[in-house]
Amino acid sequence: MKRLFRPSVIKRIVFFIVSDILVSAFSFYLAYQLRFNFDVADRYYAVFWHAFAFLILFKVIAIALFKGYLIVWRFFGFEDAKRIFYAHVFAYGLFVLFYMTFASSWLVPFPRSVIGIDFFLSLILLGVIRSAKRFMLNSGSERNVKSALVFGANARAAGIIRSARDNEVPYTVTAIIASQAEQGLIGNYIDNIRVFGLREIENVIKRYEIEVAIIAASPPQDELKQLVDIVTKEGIRDIKRVRLLGGKDEKLEELSIEDLLARHPKDLDTDTISSFIKAKRVLITGAGGSIGSEIARQCRHFGASALALIDHSEYNLYKIGEELAGAELDMLSVTDKNLLLEKMESFCPQIVIHAAAYKHVPLCEANREAAIFNNVLGTKNVVDASIESGVEKLVVISTDKAVRPTNVMGATKRVTELYAGNVDSKETEIVAVRFGNVLGSSGSVIPKFKQQIETGGPVTVTDPEMTRYFMLIPEACQLVLQAAAIAKGGELFILDMGEPVKIVDLARQMIRLYSKESEVKIEFCGLRPGEKLYEELLIDDSEKKTQYSSIFIAGKTDYPIDILEKDIEALLKADDKVAALKKIVPEFEHKP
Repeated sequence: MKRLFRPSVIKRIVFFIVSDILVSAFSFYLAYQLRFNFDVADRYYAVFWHAFAFLILFKVIAIALFKGYLIVWRFFGFEDAKRIFYAHVFAYGLFVLFYMTFASSWLVPFPRSVIGIDFFLSLILLGVIRSAKRFMLNSGSERNVKSALVFGANARAAGIIRSARDNEVPYTVTAIIASQAEQGLIGNYIDNIRVFGLREIENVIKRYEIEVAIIAASPPQDELKQLVDIVTKEGIRDIKRVRLLGGKDEKLEELSIEDLLARHPKDLDTDTISSFIKAKRVLITGAGGSIGSEIARQCRHFGASALALIDHSEYNLYKIGEELAGAELDMLSVTDKNLLLEKMESFCPQIVIHAAAYKHVPLCEANREAAIFNNVLGTKNVVDASIESGVEKLVVISTDKAVRPTNVMGATKRVTELYAGNVDSKETEIVAVRFGNVLGSSGSVIPKFKQQIETGGPVTVTDPEMTRYFMLIPEACQLVLQAAAIAKGGELFILDMGEPVKIVDLARQMIRLYSKESEVKIEFCGLRPGEKLYEELLIDDSEKKTQYSSIFIAGKTDYPIDILEKDIEALLKADDKVAALKKIVPEFEHKP
């Protein structure tokens, strides 16, 4: 018995055909009555069923041709209504043509004005039948949904409203907030939902008892932060954002802290990057790490002809290899120059991007010898092997911690900058690119804060005054490639990371964003070994502008290469690694 009443495509088609015949018979009869003011002479009924038989035949065929019988009842919408309208135009036009050509002599007496009346009656009644289920579902009183406001008076907002009414998302949209770019729409209605201004949002939240905020617009960062600050202060923790998946596909995702901190450089030049990477053979060290793996993805995206990915971590290399099919995977360490040379001679890269490094400050402090061996010797090996192999361009990834370093990691990266900038590069163009923290990288503070919030806290912050620069990984990697594309060799490029962010403010924002129930506390634990309160990107005011506002060139620091090589050799052998680092990097003020 249950099987008999289970919905299916065939049953739905049969239901609609039968209902269309019955409803059309009623509308045809009503059209007769309206035509004669409900006083129809018997002689006009003589051809009623003959005319109706042809009309319903044409109508069923037309609706089938326009796929009107494949409509899912509960999702009947505007596009479906248009198909029903076109089917009616086609069917009634065909009937008129048939009548004028063949039937005008034997469908007598037939009141032709009935056709016009019946057209509108049938269109309305068939549309009502098809929209009835959706109307009943949307007006049901037992839906367990949350009251939502949508930020953005646009087509995406209309789509969310429709999805909510179709039970595709568990929300009822009760208000729309216009962005700054949509102020002219305030006071209007979208799908019967009123549009309010941002200044009214607090009253809207209270009036409609809003539980969810859905961001359907793409506002500037300051406007987005203002919106999130308001809704979180009003107690809303459920904040969604419409994410474009590609093409016209969209989905709702939780708003992330990365959304709020993203910079979105306006001078990103994808044409320049593409011309630099396209059809080139690219070798990437540290390709399994957060920076190296994203650079590998970008190189594949911009048309590299071949990729060689190097990493000493088996699992990280496996992960990026699974993602980038066809790339050559080599599990080796940059500290082994012979293996590096063998790989470069066999692969013949035109571009080498050196992202391999130990980057975690406290771990590098606790393992100074390993940090120096990997970062300094590893980079020297990559540079020397690239020169010996005739690589066209080598890109060395550096960090803001290399500026007036207070820790071993930063000092090692400054040594690599000096070596890259002073070595006899022969035919190889060598460039270093320096930038700050990237959001979501391994060892980043953001995943740590998320974990602490999920477990109820406390969130541990080193110092109330600590600040850091932040950029999204894809944005940073694209700017790295853009800087490399314009490099001539010997430059130290610096990426503009925007304004520094106070870590305690970041923690508070994340607590408001991710803490769904109780308020999570913040605890200050003090600076860790080697950390400093403020990171810097520039050593002095000698930096030069490039054609891109997000990329600068730092002033060159001369260091005779024969002396630097001897100093690096002494560093690798030294018992007192810090003293040896200070000899190469005089501005290094160690804070153990």
